[in-house]
Amino acid sequence: MPESQAEDLRILSRHLIRPSPPPAAVESRRRRIHLNQWDLNLLSLDYIQKGLLFPALSIPDQTLLIPRLLSSFSQTLDLFYPFAGRLCTVHHPTFSILLDCNDAGAEFIHASATHLTASDFSSSLFIPSAVRSLFPLDGLVNHDGHSFPLLAVQANILADGSMFLACSLNHTVADGTSFWHFFNTWSALTRSAGDNADGVDLPVAEHWFLPSTPPPIALPFRDESEFIHRHPLPPTSECFFHFSCRAVAQLKAKANQEMGVTRISSLQALLAHLWRAATRARGLEPHVETTYVLIAGHRHRFTPPLPKTYMGNAALGLPATVLAGELAANGLGWAALQLNQVVASATNENAIKWLEDWVKKPVLMTKKKFNGTNLVTGSSPRFDVFGNDFGWGSPSEVRSGNGNKVDGKVTVYPGREGEGSMALEVCLPAAALNVLVEDQEFMEAVGLVTDY
Repeated sequence: MPESQAEDLRILSRHLIRPSPPPAAVESRRRRIHLNQWDLNLLSLDYIQKGLLFPALSIPDQTLLIPRLLSSFSQTLDLFYPFAGRLCTVHHPTFSILLDCNDAGAEFIHASATHLTASDFSSSLFIPSAVRSLFPLDGLVNHDGHSFPLLAVQANILADGSMFLACSLNHTVADGTSFWHFFNTWSALTRSAGDNADGVDLPVAEHWFLPSTPPPIALPFRDESEFIHRHPLPPTSECFFHFSCRAVAQLKAKANQEMGVTRISSLQALLAHLWRAATRARGLEPHVETTYVLIAGHRHRFTPPLPKTYMGNAALGLPATVLAGELAANGLGWAALQLNQVVASATNENAIKWLEDWVKKPVLMTKKKFNGTNLVTGSSPRFDVFGNDFGWGSPSEVRSGNGNKVDGKVTVYPGREGEGSMALEVCLPAAALNVLVEDQEFMEAVGLVTDY
């Protein structure tokens, strides 16, 4: 982080938390968990980084805050014990990478962040770059989980007494669904002072494999330099856009009406609205291809479906590719229908084919693939973000960290206005982002949030 931010962020304490020793009856849980194709595909990407803002007025007793969070974090880690492990490499003549549940520990950090207040999160569409300094395990790729913690949380006390609770989790061992399952469980145990541990949804630790691709999955490499890429990325800026349920509903109705269909979803219409605007903001020539990659969860798409509490990754990227000129000429509905069609391709059969093909020729996802013409959206408006009440009410804001902040990264969240509203965290070069916020067609939908 910049030197001025480093000076303003002070680490007050660090705790390495290990799960409590399990009863003898379940001692067998302390073992190695094989990683599947979904997991291994992410080794060269960054950790998941998400954080929640809690205003000072909502926290009744600051003196009890850190001890209470530390205690409940430890209790939550007992349930999510694989997150306290480390990655390990097993050599054949090639090698495979596994999750070693060795209880090496997850980190809890208490920090003072005097360079930010709660108002910095809401006073502008633009997200201050200093927010990225609030996340632990920054600058790591998932493969670094061999020697660094897979999970770390950082309770940042801001200058006005507000708290930004940031969490970084290795993406090789968990996806967004697993991330928020952990966060939701932690908040529930904190809120109840640990009294309702029996009532939480227990995670399913064992990772899932196709019968046709049993573990271990061998990687045909000799050295990590052959598949781990640490690309320096061009600088980007971020904006956080709120869309009311009214604005989203209007975009959905317009998209379906233009195409004479009813199957275009609210999210597909909203992302199509952004896709067209971002293409204009980037100034792409009509003949240039632009791809929108939707990261779609597959738990419910398998037969039989995977448990909602499955801890590993279960998501695939679905690319829709068109010409920039087609986006401009054909309107919102046409763009939304392209996204609708790729989501429809997310079938059990296609996912199985992807998993089987990947084993034959493993090619890991890298950030280098994003070249300034594409967008990629992860996360989901269905995640329970604002239900994370630690005992002092719901968070007022959600933000992500520096991880995977490529040109074109878009993170979708549920809106804070209630059901049907959404928010988009958009990452673009500063010049393009400045054009986007001046785009009248795009900002009309953002502006409707004030009428909610």
